[in-house]
Amino acid sequence: MDYLLSSLFGYILGSFPTAFILLKKVKKLDITTQGTGNVGAMNMYDVTQSKTLGILVLLIDALKGLFSVYLTLLFFPVNFIYPALALFFAVFSHCFNPWLKLKGGRGLATAAGGTLMLFPVMPGLWLAIWFISYFLKKDIIFSNVLSSVMSLLIILSASNTIYKYSYPQADTIPTLILFTVGVLSIILIKHIEPLQELINKKNYGKNKNE
Repeated sequence: MDYLLSSLFGYILGSFPTAFILLKKVKKLDITTQGTGNVGAMNMYDVTQSKTLGILVLLIDALKGLFSVYLTLLFFPVNFIYPALALFFAVFSHCFNPWLKLKGGRGLATAAGGTLMLFPVMPGLWLAIWFISYFLKKDIIFSNVLSSVMSLLIILSASNTIYKYSYPQADTIPTLILFTVGVLSIILIKHIEPLQELINKKNYGKNKNE
């Protein structure tokens, strides 16, 4: 029952459609039909050209992840698995929102907000790789994907060391790895389509120049 409650709690928190509600209130627009259709901070900024709205969506989506962990820890203060489940399902419902016909965001802000409390080394690794890759390529989607893949590989290859930095400490290393693989897999799945578009765009430009 505790597993179910933790999962349900995270799922409900994560399903709050921040960008959808804000754009409806401010511009009377449906974000799922605007820009990329992504229900997140980046598309909010692209559609409105408002840094304020983009940052507001980013912060609220991050708080969904943070609160899913924080509030679960109030009930289960010494168990890693319960807040981990809450965060996993918060990211899942954010990305595949039940109120928006399973449309949603890409999960990065929600995942970052929760892992800052639960597993702070993970967003730290991700951000470090992201800044380096963005500096080299100047492409957000490419940097998102590369950072997620590289973070996963680093955690898998150095799991014995990184295990020490989970809070509360995970019961086992496989539990920590399963959580990491689960969250990053959702994020990568949501990046498949924009990554394909990026590749096709580059191939088109290459063929055009030949």
